[in-house]
Amino acid sequence: MYKKNEYLRRPTIEVKVGNLVIGGNNPVRVQTMANTDTNDIAGSVAQCLRAVAAGSELVRFTTQGINEVESLAKIRAVLREQNCNVPLVADIHFNTAAAMLAATVVEKVRINPGNFVKSIKPDGDNYSIAEFEQEQILLEEKFTEFLTICKKHNTAVRIGVNHGSLSPRMLNRYGDTPLGMVESCLELLRVCRKQNFDQVVISLKASNTVLMINAVRLLVEKMDAEDFHFPLHLGVTEAGEGEDGRLKSAIGIGSLLVDGIGDTIRVSLSEPPENEIPVAYGILQAARSRITRTEYISCPSCGRTLFDIQTVIAEIKARTSQLRGLKIAVMGCIVNGPGEMADADYGYVGAGRGRVSLYRQKECVEKNIPEIQAVEKLIQLIKDNGDWGNLEM
Repeated sequence: MYKKNEYLRRPTIEVKVGNLVIGGNNPVRVQTMANTDTNDIAGSVAQCLRAVAAGSELVRFTTQGINEVESLAKIRAVLREQNCNVPLVADIHFNTAAAMLAATVVEKVRINPGNFVKSIKPDGDNYSIAEFEQEQILLEEKFTEFLTICKKHNTAVRIGVNHGSLSPRMLNRYGDTPLGMVESCLELLRVCRKQNFDQVVISLKASNTVLMINAVRLLVEKMDAEDFHFPLHLGVTEAGEGEDGRLKSAIGIGSLLVDGIGDTIRVSLSEPPENEIPVAYGILQAARSRITRTEYISCPSCGRTLFDIQTVIAEIKARTSQLRGLKIAVMGCIVNGPGEMADADYGYVGAGRGRVSLYRQKECVEKNIPEIQAVEKLIQLIKDNGDWGNLEM
């Protein structure tokens, strides 16, 4: 949601995950998931450290059973010995007992409503109203038991609904639809309300970007109607690798971020987890959700451009990339100058052959500077205005 071109984020409560806070006025958090065997302690620790060095603020581990929970406890202990305090998340499917134990070990547990309890009709036959309610009661009982443990250990929960793993009960009633995903989540949120438990983050994921976007927007609408204000985790599951995975993630996550929706994100790539992190920060930057580096605005150049714009951009980047929160425009001529770069903090605009004009926002502060002096004068302009030490995060 926008007002006068300003990014406005959907209000949510804060959820504490160890030393990290998600939601509220905190930055949109970046996370990833390890792809090591969780029982490989050394390999898992090494990969986690690489992800954290790349900028991951939360790391999730596959936790199939009790053995993996115990290994995760060892991973956490080794990380803490190495002064790495990144919160860890246990990713649970099909194993309620593992979820209960994991809640005593790590800072957050992700559960999937579609497989948290065993279906009473796994073949997907039609559910009677009584059978639907019977399974719903079983789910509530087990989930309440789980929340009780989470309360005791100050463990946060992610209710992670996947389009590809809705329960037979939900599929039978709602079909393979965004509504089925939303209702699968809402029935657990209502249990959370009953149990006075609010340390919950929600995700609705699909490999189909349009379905994922529609499901999250529908969830937000229905949560607002029930006065739920939980933070949302965004991601396109199974996005792929390379350019395909990056584009799908940018569309799925970015579309919701510009609506003001999203409090933590993961870019799911079929690559090493640390590769996901710069893509995530790039999406946040492009959506103006979280500024972590200098942003460069530049025109594609045309016949009116009378200097080598690619060389100039490279030089300016080399001199200013350590800054944070600034937008610097490099424009080839006056046609694409002040108007197109109106959102920039500083501008470098071609004014004629061998000549450049410098701008601070929309104001031209120096005209017709010799091109050979222009980059140095731009740097001095930034310094003179007190923005050289800009470290906004």
